Amino acid sequence: MPADPTLDRLANATLLVPFESHRAPRWILDGLADGIAGVCLFHNNIDGAEQVAALNRELAAAADSPLVSLDEEGGDVTRIGQSAGSDYPGNAALGAIDDTGLTRAVHRTLGAELRALGFTLDLAPAVDVNTAADNPTIGTRSFGADADLVARHAAAAVSGLQDSGVAACAKHFPGHGATRTDSHIELPVVDADPELLARRELVPFRAAIEAGTRSVLTAHISLPGFGTPEPATLAPRVVTDLLRGELGFDGVVVSDALEMEGVSAGIGIPEAAVRALAAGCDLLCLGRFVYADQVAAVRAAIVGAVREGRLASDRLEEAAARTLELRRWTGDRAASAERPPAEVGSDAGVGLDGARRALRVDGILPPLHDPVVVELDAPPGIAVGEVPWGLSPWFPGTERVDPATAAPSAVLDRAADRDLVVVVRDAHRHAAARRLLEEVCRARPDTVVVEMGLPAWRPRCQAHISTYGAARVNGRSAAELLGAASATPVR
Repeated sequence: MPADPTLDRLANATLLVPFESHRAPRWILDGLADGIAGVCLFHNNIDGAEQVAALNRELAAAADSPLVSLDEEGGDVTRIGQSAGSDYPGNAALGAIDDTGLTRAVHRTLGAELRALGFTLDLAPAVDVNTAADNPTIGTRSFGADADLVARHAAAAVSGLQDSGVAACAKHFPGHGATRTDSHIELPVVDADPELLARRELVPFRAAIEAGTRSVLTAHISLPGFGTPEPATLAPRVVTDLLRGELGFDGVVVSDALEMEGVSAGIGIPEAAVRALAAGCDLLCLGRFVYADQVAAVRAAIVGAVREGRLASDRLEEAAARTLELRRWTGDRAASAERPPAEVGSDAGVGLDGARRALRVDGILPPLHDPVVVELDAPPGIAVGEVPWGLSPWFPGTERVDPATAAPSAVLDRAADRDLVVVVRDAHRHAAARRLLEEVCRARPDTVVVEMGLPAWRPRCQAHISTYGAARVNGRSAAELLGAASATPVR
């Protein structure tokens, strides 16, 4: 069957695609010119402010206001802070403070930095209510476990980003906070009926919608109690009936990455794309490693589904129209919001201020002199990736150990006759870290513990410091509290 340029272009208008490198390859520039809605940048695309600003200018010149997006939540999930950690505290820290004015200011500053770098869509904030403490996907990405608190800060974060001309994207609809498995590798199940969803998961999304969020991103979760055992991204009852109908959202519905096993396992990315569009999604985030040939396969699957009658042509046209409207919104704000990269970060003090205010100390923190600092390693979540964390920039000589193999005696011997600080991250999720820390604290009750994840568990110790996140500013604020010789990180 001959190619249909109109259908191809409509299919392109629903695609948010990744690419391989620090430079835009020809297939990306040609694709944007042929109607691809936009791109999503990951760590492999970013190597400093000057590089990414130049890259984004090249992308913007390839089409009329393409969407240039990334997952920049601040806190643990950062792309622009990949090399050293984020200058902004994450949602858990902001929720612990519970100052919506600060949350809006942090996101306004973050949005201004993103806009100055050429980004127009931020796939944030996460507005999940983190009711499962052992959740491997959300954790410190959530403002908290209380629906009303999360709702207050969801609205503030959306407003802050969009104050700066960056479109916000509330995620992960209808709520990923009660899951205990990672949708990157399997389909999690949320045991919630419609009544529980309404009073818990949906409350922050209603607030984000009322605050004017330009987009909402779906979750790859199963909701059997809601009658949708398939991934929510592929469920018309979730996307069309609930989000569009009941909540009244009329902006762009973005799928979470379709390369994730929670949505495409067993059916493949092209088929997941077709089903997501049919369910009511408008913009398909393909993931990190879906490049030229696979993008072409997704486009062909969408066009084929329309020709076969499996996907209504007016549904495809509706999706394309919504993404075009979002592009126009971001384009209208470009001239007034852009600043040269040299001015980026001039308001970055708001992030450090937030991190300092989030610190919580249980117990009595004694004066420390030249402490031995030991970090217990913890594997990063897939969404987080390899981002530096810990106190080593402020305490040279800090040692990081594997809690599964490290002997308590080695930690204790290293700290003989010196104060001891042990740094952990989500200790409640890692049994080996808990065992090691309990033995160390039993032998040295004067140990100071710094928890840089969720403070859901604590050992018996002299003092327990909670940072509510592992961003660079969280580390610096803890280092200041511990009396580091300098607040300036050692590079």
